Amino acid sequence: MTLKINYLDKKTGHFKNKAFFVHSNSKMSVFKGNFEDKIKFKIQNLIKKNKKTEEVRFFSLNNDFDEKIVVIFLSKVSSELEFEKLGAKFFDYLKKNEINNIHIEMQKFAATQNQDTLLFSSFIHGLELKSYDFNLYKTKKINKIINIYINKLQIPVKFKKLDAILSGVNFTRDLVSEPGNILHPDEYAKRLVKLKKIGLKVNVYDKRKLKKMGCNAILGVGQGSIRGSYLVTMEWNGDKSKSKPLAFVGKGVCFDTGGISLKPAKFMEDMTYDMAGSAVVAGLMKNFALRKAKVNAVGVVGLVENMPGGNAQRPGDIVKSYSGKTIEVLNTDAEGRLVLADALTFTEKKFQPKFIIDLATLTGAIIVALGSEHAGLFSNDDKLSDQLQKTGNKVDEKVWRLPLSKNYDKLMDSKNADMQNINYVGGASSITAAQF
Repeated sequence: MTLKINYLDKKTGHFKNKAFFVHSNSKMSVFKGNFEDKIKFKIQNLIKKNKKTEEVRFFSLNNDFDEKIVVIFLSKVSSELEFEKLGAKFFDYLKKNEINNIHIEMQKFAATQNQDTLLFSSFIHGLELKSYDFNLYKTKKINKIINIYINKLQIPVKFKKLDAILSGVNFTRDLVSEPGNILHPDEYAKRLVKLKKIGLKVNVYDKRKLKKMGCNAILGVGQGSIRGSYLVTMEWNGDKSKSKPLAFVGKGVCFDTGGISLKPAKFMEDMTYDMAGSAVVAGLMKNFALRKAKVNAVGVVGLVENMPGGNAQRPGDIVKSYSGKTIEVLNTDAEGRLVLADALTFTEKKFQPKFIIDLATLTGAIIVALGSEHAGLFSNDDKLSDQLQKTGNKVDEKVWRLPLSKNYDKLMDSKNADMQNINYVGGASSITAAQF
């Protein structure tokens, strides 16, 4: 089901279905000229009955047999995040009740007009985020459209920023949703090159270039696949002061079989998601470009496919990474850290950034520790960690910091190389992966 936002230059025409926000302190004068007295009376009764409720509720009042008035009852005026969530719930309400056309009127929520418009923008943003649907490969399409009509003058400049975020998020969702036979490293690199059209500077380092550079850790992971292995950089220079860039590095294992250390067959199909970290980086860089962000930033992704085969990396192989350190690969399914080892070193040496944020589906063990409510955070920077934690709480993308320490290094000491890629002693799986 598709959502279409229709922007009106002014309030014109008659809309059969209308939605209004009310809260316990709403004055009936707000609805003057919008409804007949009988509808205003019903709304007044709803306010009285739900004055003490702490839940957001939707009420549908039938004005005529084919006309609905949807009352969005707010228990209290809350944050932009809560209005975003409310927008998502409202999309589900419209879908469930088969309301395909509706005009939404912004009311006074907060103390200032600016706050009102920001909250309303967040509500519309939530509607759009929730409406995402990946159905590219379904031959039978459901061509239903939910049309939302809003007054153009009620949307502030900030909504353009939210629109850029939506495009970035949906680009990430599209990449993650693609099957492995479609979005292999070769195709992925091509899609990232297309981001040049919106102003990003994109460079692709293919197998030949990576070999010349000495990026043998990432090449070892991909050598069992018929597909190429790549490092792709995406640069956005929105700050003309030539300040050091912010760097974002993503793991892009387009499909992870585990290699020779083969994963169990059950749920292996989910390993198309092992490139989600890189997809977030790509979506973020697209967002920066679309909203002309006044920041210098670089995104670096390592794109590989981890497959078994006649040329695949073997347990016990030793590779020399881009940093010059040698790694004994004891388990080919601990491949993400090998990809990131070269990607992180390359990013640090080439771009000398202010900081690096690495995003990766690195270990299943983090789910054992934290479940799905928090992402694991590992860092050597207390200030940056604190900023990430506070920001995560603000947007409901929570992180939980776990320790790093040189004491964990001994768990990865190798008899034959500078280090090994797994901890054979057991325990601290996520920590040793990050420590690596």
